[in-house]
Amino acid sequence: MFPNAKGSELLAILATLDPSSQAAGATTTGWISVANHHGFLAIIQTGVLGTGATVDAKLQQAQDSTGTGAKDISGKAITQIVKATGDNKQALINVKPEDLDTVNGFGFVRLSVTVGVAASQTAAQVLGVNPREMPASIANQAAVVQVV
Repeated sequence: MFPNAKGSELLAILATLDPSSQAAGATTTGWISVANHHGFLAIIQTGVLGTGATVDAKLQQAQDSTGTGAKDISGKAITQIVKATGDNKQALINVKPEDLDTVNGFGFVRLSVTVGVAASQTAAQVLGVNPREMPASIANQAAVVQVV
């Protein structure tokens, strides 16, 4: 624990799916190396969902930054969000490097968000938690333009 550390020193924004009206189908972040953080947190957000829409999200793993051998990470998927109860909700997925198939060389993760039936407002972020070297903010993606 680092009680005097700023949140931006302990968390990095590694990838995002920027707010949009996502058409039915899947969208993914880029592949993220797990080498520089002790944990990762995916945050999935919904706005207003389309009529009858569903939202699914999961974390996947790969052997390199191009997605070689891509497969789902066991137990790292949300319960489907549905229109009836799913407007303006958030879901979180935690993962640690040891959750990956490291024996077979898997060291990269990405977030996949799938909208079913009708276009829906979505957004998502993948945060790196507890960096192996401080501050975490040095790993922020290029789209992070300010840390105050």
